[in-house]
Amino acid sequence: MARRIDYSARYKYTAEQVYSAFTNRDYWDARIEEMRKYSENHVESLDVSDSGIEIVLHHILPRSELPEIAQTVMKKDMVITRKESYSEFGEPTTAKYEASIPAGPGSLTGTMELFTTETGCTFRTSSEAKVYLPFIGGKLEQLMLVNLIDLFRAEAEITDKWLSEQS
Repeated sequence: MARRIDYSARYKYTAEQVYSAFTNRDYWDARIEEMRKYSENHVESLDVSDSGIEIVLHHILPRSELPEIAQTVMKKDMVITRKESYSEFGEPTTAKYEASIPAGPGSLTGTMELFTTETGCTFRTSSEAKVYLPFIGGKLEQLMLVNLIDLFRAEAEITDKWLSEQS
């Protein structure tokens, strides 16, 4: 059974300013650099066009730093490939993502929406985790989603900081 969770990052900036950051390679490089404090990461590709944004990120989590329950499943470092696809800027801007792990026993997908609010904008992410392992699947799904919220929170802080430095 899949588990779902939502997370909303609220910004004092306009939706257009946040979207503009997403189109900027310097933003992604700064975000990756900050996230390297926690694990090895890099931008595989960034493609910005009139129809939207496509980005591929790689996160590498050492097996030794995974929770014990995850180590029972993962016999090597966990390499996560995260693909995000954003529509062209609009009201709202929509996006989707998927994260894959080679030989991973499940999936992590989600949708994203960037929209204007009275105080700036909100970037809402709805995620779904599925793990196809009897007995421990639900525990791993919950663990994935809790850690994902921590990741999204850190990324929101980096975005806010980066935008404040651009002003």
